[in-house]
Amino acid sequence: MPNTTPQNKPFSLACERNREPILAVLQRYFYDHHQVLEIGSGTGQHAVHFAQALPHLRWQCADVADNLPGIRLWLDEAALDTTPAPLTLDVNMDMAQAVGGTQFDAIYSANTLHIMSWPEVQRLFAQLPVIMAKQALLVIYGPFNYSGQFTSESNARFDASLRSDHPKRGLRDFDAVNALASDAGLTLLEDVTMPANNRCLIFKKQP
Repeated sequence: MPNTTPQNKPFSLACERNREPILAVLQRYFYDHHQVLEIGSGTGQHAVHFAQALPHLRWQCADVADNLPGIRLWLDEAALDTTPAPLTLDVNMDMAQAVGGTQFDAIYSANTLHIMSWPEVQRLFAQLPVIMAKQALLVIYGPFNYSGQFTSESNARFDASLRSDHPKRGLRDFDAVNALASDAGLTLLEDVTMPANNRCLIFKKQP
């Protein structure tokens, strides 16, 4: 569970540690984009940091209802013109309806696939084409396995911890995720090595 700041905002140390490496990737890929949907905004820290650093973007937060109050605290304190109120979004609902029929030219999600069950990951990718504009980008950050193998001992321990909390959670295999993306009409542009045995997967929606 995230800690809180003195202002009672939810706080994740991991978000503070990974925000600059992720931002470097987003600056390379989102420089000519306009409207981003963040799926699983968590504490709201990433949204504020990235929206401040990339003021040309309209950064739309979205998460399950329980996380929205904390996200609002971060957004309200930052008071940015480019971060509208967060949306309630769950992959088990109709995502197109949840976003009001909007199509985004960029979608970002960090540390979410290993929290969802595998059927939920499948539902997420199945619904992405409807909410992505033509040639939109998808950036997924987090730890992944390759060829069914952990890339580090720390990732193996993390996976065991996830599964002890909830047996349907766990690190996802890159090949399986890439296959879902392909089925959704998305092509992998780059698989970026990130600190602490994480990756950034960048996909593009094909015409």
